[in-house]
Amino acid sequence: MQKYSLNMAMAAALVGVVALAQVGAIDLYVQSVLMFMAINVIMASSLNLVNGFMGEFSCGHGGFMCVGAYVGSVLSMMLFTDSHLYGAALLPPQWAVALFPLVLLGGGAAAALAGVIVAVPSFKTRGDYLAIITLAVNYIVISAVHNLDIVGGPRGLTGMRPTIMAMGQVVDLPWMMIWVLVGATGCLFIIRRYVNSTYGKGVIAISQDEIAAEIMSVNTNRLKLITFMVSSGLAGVAGALYAHVVGYLNPGAFDILKSTEAMVMVYLGGMGSLSGSVIAAVLFTLLLEVLRPLQIYKWVIVPLILILLMQFRPEGLMGDKELSDIFPRLRKYFTFK
Repeated sequence: MQKYSLNMAMAAALVGVVALAQVGAIDLYVQSVLMFMAINVIMASSLNLVNGFMGEFSCGHGGFMCVGAYVGSVLSMMLFTDSHLYGAALLPPQWAVALFPLVLLGGGAAAALAGVIVAVPSFKTRGDYLAIITLAVNYIVISAVHNLDIVGGPRGLTGMRPTIMAMGQVVDLPWMMIWVLVGATGCLFIIRRYVNSTYGKGVIAISQDEIAAEIMSVNTNRLKLITFMVSSGLAGVAGALYAHVVGYLNPGAFDILKSTEAMVMVYLGGMGSLSGSVIAAVLFTLLLEVLRPLQIYKWVIVPLILILLMQFRPEGLMGDKELSDIFPRLRKYFTFK
């Protein structure tokens, strides 16, 4: 029973939040904040897999999110909606209730493929060189989307809302809240299982000393490829969810600022700490909402907070520890592997 206690607690929390949204106990504003919080959890934890657990330095996570957002949106519009860009829907809109996960998986698969394209030339690079490659990929993706009229180009892309409305016509539930929370829970489950697997031990060995890991028979190229695929694929799922929550895509939303947000959350929570990424994503989302009245000035305050954090606590809030390391009594009730 204890083996599944953490999964059961997460599922109970998910059902509780959805139930509160369904009965109107939390308004639409709070629901939107919770959904952006969950999307940020996916972004932070997936980037932490590369920057924290593997010890590399990727700073183009917004590009992978962009790929997932556009591919997921195009699939959604082609399958379930009538649009001027892609014509009549290929499937009855009501099927979106059952087939929407395929849209998310499609976005994630496309982003994972982009991750492979980045991972292959990065085999022989580390540190600053990898950062430059991922940053270049971020700019290439944004520039490509800007010049593709088939996805709206610089005007942006709309038309994802009818898919969500079609789900509501089948069963009146807060569908996007459900999909976002399921996506975040699934992301944490995948990363937790991956980090604690044999592959995960190899990833951590790479972060400590890549040459020593190779001497100890760790296939570092293969592990870097797989880790990049998992990380970028999850960012793509976050992008597909973001597209359907917002209902409008513009390539400018995934520029270096979006990648910087993900890095801030990773370093705020702690490199190599999954629970730290979750805590940082929650705090960062709330901080942006509190500073929203300050408009553009919040982007002066947020970097200032990051500078102070690096000065006085460079390892982040959690360092490389998990909640179970700080509160050992939690192990009596939950299994974290």
